[in-house]
Amino acid sequence: MRLKQERAHRWDSRFAPYVYIAPYFVLFGTFGLFPLLYTGWVSLQNRNLLDGDSARWVGLGNYAQLLWHDPYFWNAMGNTVSLWLMTTVPQIVLALAIAHLLNRRIRARTFFRMGVLLPNITSVAAVTIIFAQLFGRDFGLVNWVLGLFGGGHVDWQAGTATSHTAIAAMVVWRWTGYHALIFLASMQAIPSNLYEAATLDGATGRQQFFRITIPMLRPQIIFSSVIATTGNMRLLAEPLLFNPGTAAATGGSDRQFQTAALYLYEQGFTKFDFGYASAIAWLLLLATLLITGVSYLVTRRISTD
Repeated sequence: MRLKQERAHRWDSRFAPYVYIAPYFVLFGTFGLFPLLYTGWVSLQNRNLLDGDSARWVGLGNYAQLLWHDPYFWNAMGNTVSLWLMTTVPQIVLALAIAHLLNRRIRARTFFRMGVLLPNITSVAAVTIIFAQLFGRDFGLVNWVLGLFGGGHVDWQAGTATSHTAIAAMVVWRWTGYHALIFLASMQAIPSNLYEAATLDGATGRQQFFRITIPMLRPQIIFSSVIATTGNMRLLAEPLLFNPGTAAATGGSDRQFQTAALYLYEQGFTKFDFGYASAIAWLLLLATLLITGVSYLVTRRISTD
C-alpha cells in the first residue's frame, strides 16, 4: 500500500504540471495553430468560399499574383504601413507623457487613471461611428473648428492623407490610455532614491525623465511598441466603418485607406476567394513579423541610448 502511495506521489509530482498547463495548449492548438496551418494550406489552392469542392491546387500562384501582378495589394500594404507610422509613434509618446502626469501628486488621481482607460473599453464600432461624424465633411465638428480659424471644409474621406489622419486619430485616442497605464505602473516601481540622488546632483525634472524614467521603462516601451505594431498592422474595423456603404470593403472610392486586413476581407468575404485571401493573410503575417522585429530593435536601441 505504501509503495503504491509513493508511486502515485512520484507520478503526481512529475506529470501534474503538464496536466495543469495542457488546457492552454489544447485551446491554442485548436483555435490558434490549426487555423494558421490550415490557412497556409488553403493559400496554395484556388478555392471559393461558397464551393469548397471546386478547390484546385495552384502552389505559389496566389503569392506570385499578389507580389507581382496585384497593385491593389501593394496599395493596401502602403496604407497599412502609413497608418502604422501615424499611430504607433504618437501612442507611445502620448502614453509616456500622460503616465508622467498621472504619476505626479495631483487631485483626483484615481479618477483620471480610470478615465484614460475608458476609450479602450469602448466598442470599436461606436468609436468609429462617432469619429466618422466628427470628421464629417458638411456637419463635422472638426471642420466647424477649422472654420473658426478660417479653414475650409475638408472632405476627410476623399484624400489619402486626410483619411489616414482621421483613422489614426481614432486608433490613438482608443489605445493611448492602455499604454499609459502600463507605463504608470512601471513608473511607480522605480526606486525613489534614484530621483532623490538626481535632485541632490542638480538634475532638473526634464533631465530626470529622460535619464532615469525612460531607461528604466525600456522593457515596457518595447512591449508597448510590439503590441501597438501588431495591432496597427491589422486594422480592419476602423477603415471598414469609417466609410460605410458600397465602398466600405474597398476603403473608399479610390482605395485611399484600404488596409491589408481590409483587402483580405474584400477578397475573402465579398468575392469569396478563400485561397487568395489566405495568401494575403500569410503575407500580412510575415510583414507584421518583419516590422515588429524592426520596431523592437529600434525601440531597444533608442531606449538604451
